[in-house]
Amino acid sequence: MQEERLKILFQYLEEEPNEPFNVYAIAMEYINKDIQKAKFYLEKLLIEHPDYVPTYYHAAAVYVELEDYTKAEQTYQLGIEKAHQQQSMKAFDELKRAYRMFIDEME
Repeated sequence: MQEERLKILFQYLEEEPNEPFNVYAIAMEYINKDIQKAKFYLEKLLIEHPDYVPTYYHAAAVYVELEDYTKAEQTYQLGIEKAHQQQSMKAFDELKRAYRMFIDEME
């Protein structure tokens, strides 16, 4: 089933290469199965679509899982800033909570 979903998502990406949700959906398909591929697509989003706020939460979590704590912290902070700028309060609150948990775990 996952392979079929990925095939469809890659088709969507081919049809609409500038639509960030297509890349995000691919990253989410990989997130629990191939962390390196998830990282690749999340980083692609961070570079090509830096204003796509949903990316930051998951990208930071991937960095934590890969023990790249510096990138995780930077990603949380930038996501919080972007969410605040866009007045996306739900994303802002979720990122702040996740960031606080991350900081607590690092202490």
